[in-house]
Amino acid sequence: MNWTSDLMQVIVNGLLMGMVYSLIATGLTLIWGVMDLANFAHGEFLMLGMYFAYWMSTIFQMDPFTSLPLAAILFFVAGQGVYRIAVKPVMKSSDLSRILVTFGLGIIISNVALFLWTPNFRSVSDTVLKGTVTLGGLRLPVAKIAASCASLMASLGLYLFLLKTRIGRALQAVSMDPEAAVLVGIDSEKMFAIAFGLGIGCAGVAGCVLANFSYVSPTVGSVFSLLAFASVALGGFGSVPGALLGALIIGLAEALGGFLIGPAYKYVVVFGIYLLVIIARPKGLMGW
Repeated sequence: MNWTSDLMQVIVNGLLMGMVYSLIATGLTLIWGVMDLANFAHGEFLMLGMYFAYWMSTIFQMDPFTSLPLAAILFFVAGQGVYRIAVKPVMKSSDLSRILVTFGLGIIISNVALFLWTPNFRSVSDTVLKGTVTLGGLRLPVAKIAASCASLMASLGLYLFLLKTRIGRALQAVSMDPEAAVLVGIDSEKMFAIAFGLGIGCAGVAGCVLANFSYVSPTVGSVFSLLAFASVALGGFGSVPGALLGALIIGLAEALGGFLIGPAYKYVVVFGIYLLVIIARPKGLMGW
């Protein structure tokens, strides 16, 4: 009976983390789908979001959840600025050039963070969402529940934005055929900037919600970046619902692998499942 309850606890924790991963993966898949660009600096922007929440809490005593709207606006604007300065000049270059730009950008951000804030691990010491709740015998951290719900709502909100708004439909048109979109009067460069801004905004918001229960350091983004890439590839590049599905699978695989096999092998299980799915279906579960 105890083993069964422990297993259920692990499954629920895995699903909660999967929801958080979904927001990271959603931003990544949006950039890929619209711009055909793999953003290897995505994890570093997530790390900056975590530091944003940490410093807002430390300096202004602002809870990470309170700073979410400010983070969303700030990172959206920053994303557009980074696109225009660093990414736009190479958008018509080779795939390798675009990959190297985002890869180099990630290295610059992480090293600047190391210089400014040292490699020390930090955490938000005082948050509004503390303690645990008991539901059906399961003990669930309030901060993790809130982070998962906020991430899921943000992912669904972005998905509805893409489906229901004029800008969202323009982003989809550019994703499907940039040249045809230009012919019907859509400014593809503007859509690229918006897509990159939205993707970085998702990373910043995800960093804020993660800061409620995860440590902060200049290298923390690399692990989440790998998990986000696995989620996107598993669900299908360019598919927002696929990113959500892939993230939930990754969250469950990570939790169950650590519980059934051992914490040291949880990422072996995660990337093993990823490889099996990609071999069987290279476009991912919901790719097209």
